[in-house]
Amino acid sequence: MQKLLLLEDDISLIDGLTYSLKKNGFDVDVARTIKEAEKRIAKSSDFDILLFDVTLPDGNGFTLCEKLRESGNQVPIIFLTASDEETSVIRGLDCGGDDYITKPFRLGELCSRIRALLRRSNRKNEEGNILRSGDLTINLAEGKVFLGDKLAEFTGAEYRLLCLLLQNSGRVLTRGMILDKLWDGAGNFVDNNTLSVYIRRLREKLEKNPSRPEHLKTVRGFGYQWEE
Repeated sequence: MQKLLLLEDDISLIDGLTYSLKKNGFDVDVARTIKEAEKRIAKSSDFDILLFDVTLPDGNGFTLCEKLRESGNQVPIIFLTASDEETSVIRGLDCGGDDYITKPFRLGELCSRIRALLRRSNRKNEEGNILRSGDLTINLAEGKVFLGDKLAEFTGAEYRLLCLLLQNSGRVLTRGMILDKLWDGAGNFVDNNTLSVYIRRLREKLEKNPSRPEHLKTVRGFGYQWEE
C-alpha cells in the first residue's frame, strides 16, 4: 500500500479526502500545519507522495516544498489550492512541486493524477538504478551486470570500478581519482598495481580485443576513460 501525507487545515475537506484516498488503496497520514508535516516527514522516510494545501495557519506549502527540495527530499508533491492564477501555478512548479490541482476538484481526477505521478516517479527511480552502454547493462539495485541477456561475473572491486567508469562515461578519470574511490573489502586502499590488474581483467571480460579496447581506453599521462 502506497503511503501518502495530506497537509490540509480544512477539517471537512480532510474527512472527504481521507475517506476517498483510503477507498482507492492509499495509506493516508494527515497534518494540519507546516510544523506537524515537518515532524511527520522527519519521522517517516517512506512517504510515496505528498499532498500540500498552499495556505496554512503557520505558513504555506510552497515554502515547505522549497525546504524539502533544498534538503534533497525528492518525494513527489501535488499542491491543492483554491487559486488558479498563473503566478500561483508557476510559483508552485518553480519551487519544486510536481503537479497542481485547484479546488474544488473531483476526487476521481485527484486519484488519477496521483497514480500518474507515482508511475512517472517509479519509472524515474528504476531508470536511475540502471547503467547501460551498448550490450552492457548494470542493475545497481541488484548489483548485477549483464552482457546482452547473460549474467556476467565480476569481483566486488571489479564491479565498483566498472560502475565508476560508466557513471562517468566520456570523462577522463585520473588514476588518483579512481584510487580515491576504490576500497577493497577490508577497507584498505587499492594501490596502483592492483588497479592495473583490475583494468586488465575488465578488458578481458568486456572487450572483443582486450589489447585494442574500444570502450575502456587508456588516456596516456592521465588515466582511463569509458567510451560508448
